Amino acid sequence: MACSSHKIAKSPAIEQGITGRVVEETGNRMPMVGAQLPEPKGVKVKVLIYEPTNISQVTRTGTAPLYTAIHTKLIDSVQTDSTGYFTVALAPGSYSLFIKQGREYYGNLFDTQNNIALFTVGEGQLTRVKLTINTGAVY
Repeated sequence: MACSSHKIAKSPAIEQGITGRVVEETGNRMPMVGAQLPEPKGVKVKVLIYEPTNISQVTRTGTAPLYTAIHTKLIDSVQTDSTGYFTVALAPGSYSLFIKQGREYYGNLFDTQNNIALFTVGEGQLTRVKLTINTGAVY
């Protein structure tokens, strides 16, 4: 089941698919005695949902988790709200999630087979995810 491309960021009627938040970490993220790390901030971005995508199926920018092309089928997309939350209706199955950043795509989660940001939706389930953009952070 494919869904329309433009969705409302938080739709309470969606009961099957993916729901979550996109946050951004910036600056020094090294733990220090007596210092508390700032909370990541939710960001307004476009989340792109592709069929399962392996690192071998993208065109990569150097060694960063940024890609100029994804060579698998785009299933859907959703815009997060101003605090980074989103929900998208999807059929049961596995999907790779990417964040659109200008002309590039960001995906920084990998499984043991090098699949990128792979999440599974079960029948009648809403899969919860957290996507973190950390290209501006130092660890």
